[in-house]
Amino acid sequence: MADKQIVVLAGDGIGPEVTTWAKKVLSHIGEQYGHSFEFSEQLIGHAAIEATGSPLPDDTLAACKGADAILLGAVGDPRYDNDPSAKVRPEQGLLKIRKELGLYTNIRPIQIFEELAHSSSLKAELVSGVDILFFRELTGGIYFGQPRERSGDVAIDTMRYSKMEVRRIAEKAFKSAQNRRKVVHSVDKANVLESSRLWRETVNEVAKEYPDVQLEHMFIDNAAMQLIRYPKQFDVVVTGNMFGDILTDEASQITGSLGMLPSASIGDSVGIYEPIHGSAPDIAGQNKANPLATILSAALLLDISFDMKAESQGIIHAVDQVLKDGLRTVDIKDENTKPENILSTDAMGEAVLARISPLVTT
Repeated sequence: MADKQIVVLAGDGIGPEVTTWAKKVLSHIGEQYGHSFEFSEQLIGHAAIEATGSPLPDDTLAACKGADAILLGAVGDPRYDNDPSAKVRPEQGLLKIRKELGLYTNIRPIQIFEELAHSSSLKAELVSGVDILFFRELTGGIYFGQPRERSGDVAIDTMRYSKMEVRRIAEKAFKSAQNRRKVVHSVDKANVLESSRLWRETVNEVAKEYPDVQLEHMFIDNAAMQLIRYPKQFDVVVTGNMFGDILTDEASQITGSLGMLPSASIGDSVGIYEPIHGSAPDIAGQNKANPLATILSAALLLDISFDMKAESQGIIHAVDQVLKDGLRTVDIKDENTKPENILSTDAMGEAVLARISPLVTT
């Protein structure tokens, strides 16, 4: 029997292309380190709507509830973007699975591979050495609050948070900070929003339980500015659902490409691991997509869900080596990249596999 059961939700667009390589990397790591991973393919998003009429079929949800971890590609299709009348949408599958599995924490590391510092939207000296860990609350706030309705020319969305929801994600952020640089920035809008006042009060209460961690509060508008002005000031950032959605996409530009950023959505049991980029339908099926974010998401999976630290670092080291060797996909190339070093999805996946070192025993 396999050591671990992993459900793969390839999803839409480039999802199947990039998850293929994350699976191959996990299998290779398993061979090198003596693990056995069993993969089960399930549907989500537009692919699921086409096949079953639902963005999250019951079979998919059941499989995910029985898994040790879940690897997700991408969800979304452009045919829904300009159709406000569509009642069933691919993204509903994502929101539902997060709620059903209790995945209340989204973790997004923003780290710079030094070889790509020049690709950032910011000056290299500003981003070199950046290492930020975002904790975004994922199942509350304005994306889930009720009432949520539209009547004629009036639309209503409700931002709602409970003390329990804030406390549980704040605790995860502070615990993580204890193993890092011991600084937490909590981002809210407490000068305007009542829900943010509750957020700030609760984070202050949690902070008292972690006296070795420095807490800084920051309004969302200032945080957005500071992230561009001086990103190295941040260590751990904890914030609500919508603010976290916006800030982490902004932070992605620090690294130079969405194609380099993994993420984890976790609760108290199973977790989902996925790249933060979208389904990129414009390049789907063309063997152009960057698989590195999905491969790095597999490294997060090993680290967080399976506590396989060495195996996770083996993947990260292989990705780092690929970049040091000058290999690039089209989204991270620059004017100095040699044409022969611009790789397809498959070629980049093979390059990472070739650089995963075998287990060294003494």
